[in-house]
Amino acid sequence: MKKLFIACLFIVSLLVACSTSNQQTSNPVPALPDSLAGTFLDHRIDMEERLDMVISQLSLEEKCAQLMHDAPGIERLGIKPYNWWNEALHGVARMGRATVFPQPIGMASTFDPLLIEDVATAISDEGRAKFNIAQKNGNYLQYAGLTYWSPNVNIFRDPRWGRGMETWGEDPFLSGTLGGAFVKGIQGYDPTYLKAAACAKHYAVHNGPEGLRHSFNAYSSPKDLYETYLPAFKMLVTQYDVEAVMCAYNRTLDVPCCGSTLLLTEILRNNWGFTGHVMSDCGALANFHGLHQYTSDAKASSAEAIKHDVSLNCGSTYQNLVETVQAGLISEADIDRNLRLLWRTRFKLGLFDPYGDNPYNHLGPEVVNSKQNVDLARKAAQKSVVLLKNNGVLPLKKDIKHLFAIGPLAADVDVMLGNYNGMSNNVVSVIEGIAGAVSLGTRFEYRHGFLLTEENKNPIGWAIGEARGAEACIAVVGINTLLEGEEGEAIGSAHKSDRPDLQLPGKQVDYLKQIRKDQDKPLIVVVMGGSPIALEEVHKIADAVIMAWYPGEQGGNAIADIIFGDAIPTGKLPVTFPKSVKQLPPYEDYTMYGRTYKYMKDDPMYPFGFGLNYAEISYSNISSQKTTYQFGEAITLTADISNGSDFDAEETVQLYMSALDADFPVPMYDLKGFKRETINAGGSTQVRFTIDTSELTNIDEKGEEQHVKGRYRFYIGSTLPSQRAMDLGAPEAVMLELEIEE
Repeated sequence: MKKLFIACLFIVSLLVACSTSNQQTSNPVPALPDSLAGTFLDHRIDMEERLDMVISQLSLEEKCAQLMHDAPGIERLGIKPYNWWNEALHGVARMGRATVFPQPIGMASTFDPLLIEDVATAISDEGRAKFNIAQKNGNYLQYAGLTYWSPNVNIFRDPRWGRGMETWGEDPFLSGTLGGAFVKGIQGYDPTYLKAAACAKHYAVHNGPEGLRHSFNAYSSPKDLYETYLPAFKMLVTQYDVEAVMCAYNRTLDVPCCGSTLLLTEILRNNWGFTGHVMSDCGALANFHGLHQYTSDAKASSAEAIKHDVSLNCGSTYQNLVETVQAGLISEADIDRNLRLLWRTRFKLGLFDPYGDNPYNHLGPEVVNSKQNVDLARKAAQKSVVLLKNNGVLPLKKDIKHLFAIGPLAADVDVMLGNYNGMSNNVVSVIEGIAGAVSLGTRFEYRHGFLLTEENKNPIGWAIGEARGAEACIAVVGINTLLEGEEGEAIGSAHKSDRPDLQLPGKQVDYLKQIRKDQDKPLIVVVMGGSPIALEEVHKIADAVIMAWYPGEQGGNAIADIIFGDAIPTGKLPVTFPKSVKQLPPYEDYTMYGRTYKYMKDDPMYPFGFGLNYAEISYSNISSQKTTYQFGEAITLTADISNGSDFDAEETVQLYMSALDADFPVPMYDLKGFKRETINAGGSTQVRFTIDTSELTNIDEKGEEQHVKGRYRFYIGSTLPSQRAMDLGAPEAVMLELEIEE
């Protein structure tokens, strides 16, 4: 028996040894060569000491070259080239095949930070895998690195801005929460290494006009600055530890953002405690002496940026840094300080450590556009779809006898991708999604029908008549990235990618009217685009209206899932849809009065937070423990949510606050919380929000936080509390008034 026991132990020990050997073979951690021990490449040494070592070995010329976005290698020290410029707005961009998720404005409609974190995790997995492959291939080009210049947390203050689609909407709290979730997923969870480095851009007070961005002076009152333009950046820095910040092209309060003592020194570094690196937007430093005429020449511009710790120049202005030091405008110590700020990121990414020491180096091609990530893209697209109208026609039955699809964007795969996108061989158009969902016994037809931006040339058009003859018609209309985007992107825009007119272009509305004329068969209108569109006429014409944004590679499948009831619409608008530009202040006016749900007094077409559900949702019984609180106490609010339909529902519940007794202007409503709740068919649930009253501050006209004592109203519901929302079919929010004392 004893011999048997010893034999068993021997066999087990062999199995363990084999297992350990296999693990080491699959993910080896090579011994550090003796030649590297005690050098800056020795990962056992404290990072700050390693930085001291490497910086001390560089010449001034080598140091200055490293502050450029296309940093050269330093062969004598074993340092490889590194290009800092990479993009990952909604997927790894401009680097071949990658999963394309919905555009951020669409993902913002999910109001789901956990989903956004999952999406960003998938993006950084793919990005690290592609980086690993590129490194093995000796590819150090632009877009092959690990420093992603995302997310864009500028506020979508005006729907005419072409780049609004890159943002997370018009509300600072929503933008900061979702942008922060994105940062978490991008940067990963290892205590030592970053999976990739995220960047909060464009800091700050930057959101159009696109054609003026290189020379524009954005004026913001102190109140608007601290209430609207800065909070999302502050959240990313102080709560989510974003690694980098990009300063913007424009001037703010007469000073270029990349040379602003207020923005970069007093607020970002001193007040918020930011310790990462700051980079310029591409070419922004050349604007100092060019279009802004703020400095005399490139050397003066370089000195101004270096003094404000702009450690990375996307552009060519820092080619003058050596001469700038030699001229006495800055010191070599200034260069050293900025190089330290910048290279901390490279050390955190593990770029100077043994290959096997980094847990992310095992990521390989199998994660790129994997089934898991494609499924996640479909889920994200489903949750981004916003149902704006439904008079009972949706969901359609899959065995409908005759279905017709029409519209200039129905078969368009490019409209799925948005901007700053990767490429995928899984891109699904709307008609492809519908064809894959509808019964094989259904007569399903498609014609382009009408042009995107102009009237049809051929006076004979069969498609309208064919659409009218079907049992139901799905019309796919809207805009695309030929008409909106970044300054030089939208080649179909006469306004440098902005949209001064929010109407549907061309004759799209006229053709919808022709389909609708004298017949009442269901007309479902799917609207594509990255910004608010004036849909008042479309709303009158259609039986159902869906806002699908730029939904990513699985957009066609996701839209079909919603139309046929395989998924329930849960998306909410992250931005107000006005009826027309007549409801908007002048585009170049950065004053927030009259803008967004907080200060717009006119009834919009669709309010912020609005989105219908197939289920019949109602709210009741809002309550709190007491009616009077002291600042510093926690308020817990509860409300009941009921589902009176046969559909299981997922509801995006929103909490708003109004301060009634402030003696300075405050928002009419302020989003203070949101969460997703599942309510079974015919069932109910209770939602709970807890608020720390010490955080219930309002910004006064000096830009200072104030605790406003007095009456507060709290609203829990499915959208911004308004009569307009209820007129559009939203359930009535419940309201509770409380007193808060000092």
